[in-house]
Amino acid sequence: MERENQPLLQSYQLGDLSLKNRVVMAPMTRNRADNPENAPTQLHVDYYSQRAGAGLIITEGSQVSERAVGYINTPGIYTTEQVEGWKKVTEAVHEKDGKIFIQLWHVGRMSHPKFHSGERPLAPSAVNPNAKVYTPEGFEQTTSPKEMSIQEILETIQEFRNAAKMAKEAGFDGVEIHSSNGYLFHQFFNKNANQRTDEYGGNIPNRARFFFEVLDAIIEIWPENRIGCRFNPSLHDSFGITASEESIPTFDYIIEKLNAYDLAYVHLSEPFTDVSDVPYLETQIAKRYRKIYKGTLMINNGFDRELGNKVIEDGDADLVAFGKLFVSNPDLPERFRNNWPIAEYDSDTFYTSGKEGYIDYPAYEEEKVS
Repeated sequence: MERENQPLLQSYQLGDLSLKNRVVMAPMTRNRADNPENAPTQLHVDYYSQRAGAGLIITEGSQVSERAVGYINTPGIYTTEQVEGWKKVTEAVHEKDGKIFIQLWHVGRMSHPKFHSGERPLAPSAVNPNAKVYTPEGFEQTTSPKEMSIQEILETIQEFRNAAKMAKEAGFDGVEIHSSNGYLFHQFFNKNANQRTDEYGGNIPNRARFFFEVLDAIIEIWPENRIGCRFNPSLHDSFGITASEESIPTFDYIIEKLNAYDLAYVHLSEPFTDVSDVPYLETQIAKRYRKIYKGTLMINNGFDRELGNKVIEDGDADLVAFGKLFVSNPDLPERFRNNWPIAEYDSDTFYTSGKEGYIDYPAYEEEKVS
């Protein structure tokens, strides 16, 4: 494939934003906000600005409130200190002609009382995900969460709205709602996790209600075309989620309904695990939802240069998000352009602190010189 003709390297008009290429940096938890404020630091400034060659950066999930936390040392977007930290990140990315969205995050039951002064984490229903979460004392088993009252649901909607407002103050180009990977929204979608009998449970529209109420609240702050949403329709036996025969119909309903909005994009994941033996799950997410969703479709999970170019060329996606490859290759679009070797990542340093495995991966041209 000719260097300049790669679909991944073509520019793309995302609403009113012009992206220089279709290589998106996926949101990835990195646990580097190890300060009492859980605010971004100079490490975050360096990390994201090193990767500003992406057409779009989506930050790591950032909790919308203290109640949303489920991992150690993750940066939030609900205090002045956090806003000031993120401001330095957005300024550094913009100086390099980059675009950056923040991912708004609430983990729901994928948390532990140790993060909440001994209180149980909030969830749609009191169903233990039977997963492990990383606490200050290391990996620990989840507990049964607290079923959210209607009042707590309404408060959480306002927490997302407030975080979206803070994100605007911090200078982001847009926001992504993390409605994926077994976290709070996904718990509402999933009938095994959501056993409510009120207007937020039972049938598919009710289980999707909370998500759409949050989306509508964020639209009060941001134009629709600066809002993205992320989903993982075939998630199964991970992040505490056990899929059901209603999983795909639920996401069909949600993504079809999103056609009524002028969103920046819908961001989907191909299956995290082999679901080919699960008859009611979809093995080809991009292909399925390209037929349903009329707007910009972003796809991730397991793509490299060749597969990324192919999924765009085949017409199954407009943008491709790369996670682990962007950790060890801060200049990933240039490596694709020149077909330079792809550096290996060290997964042992993904969730540690400090600069190791974070800002010490060199760009290829720096590597050649040293």
